[in-house]
Amino acid sequence: MSSLIGKVVFITGASSGIGAACARVFAGQGAVLVLTARRHARLTTLASELSAKYQTRCFSGELDVRQQPQVEQFVNNLPPEFASIDILINNAGLSRGLDPLFDGELEDWEEMLDTNVKGLLYVTKAILPGMLVRQSGHIINIGSIAGRQVYPSGNVYCASKFAVRALTQGLLIDLVNTPIRVTEVDPGMVETEFSLVRFRGDAERAAQTYRGLTPLKPNDIAEVVLFAATRPAYVNISEVVVLPTDQASVYHANRK
Repeated sequence: MSSLIGKVVFITGASSGIGAACARVFAGQGAVLVLTARRHARLTTLASELSAKYQTRCFSGELDVRQQPQVEQFVNNLPPEFASIDILINNAGLSRGLDPLFDGELEDWEEMLDTNVKGLLYVTKAILPGMLVRQSGHIINIGSIAGRQVYPSGNVYCASKFAVRALTQGLLIDLVNTPIRVTEVDPGMVETEFSLVRFRGDAERAAQTYRGLTPLKPNDIAEVVLFAATRPAYVNISEVVVLPTDQASVYHANRK
């Protein structure tokens, strides 16, 4: 297991769910954290928690990954002790609605594509040049099983995650002559705010997503991300699919 002590880890979407769980497990290994999300108040609370528990050095800032100039400015103006990013965790992502394509809302499509695809591109493009100069780094993209199989009414969300998969594979090819590693982690059902966001705060409808089965927890995914990040430098975990035992595919789940 490679040491993470003093390594700078940049996490998008760190205010909740998998992003916050990643922050906690990496803090526990002595990493230095750059935490970003749109909900800055939550980041401040998380940074205080990690500082108290692990004496973690954290820099947190409000960041909307959909805004390319904001992303570039944020990365370029990081304090010196946080500027040399060793690990990027592209976690920010969301889904909106669950409708057939012909009933979909244009606003929802744009939010999903701007966040899940363009946001990942903007952040990667801002951070990767520094990794290339240092000839060191690891980019970890949080994808989804929805990037491998399309489910009914998942059209645009699935398309966005298929794009993440293609971009991850393309980046792996582009960087093959460098020491920089690229990983994609594709979870199945994870109990986070994902469904609550998808259904715009409808808690009852969101709860039906996990009805009758035991979903993954954010920490389950964070531990997989940590495993990938701590392999020896010559080992690249290029892709991992993580499912609850009660789930076999996007179509098949054991609901009791």
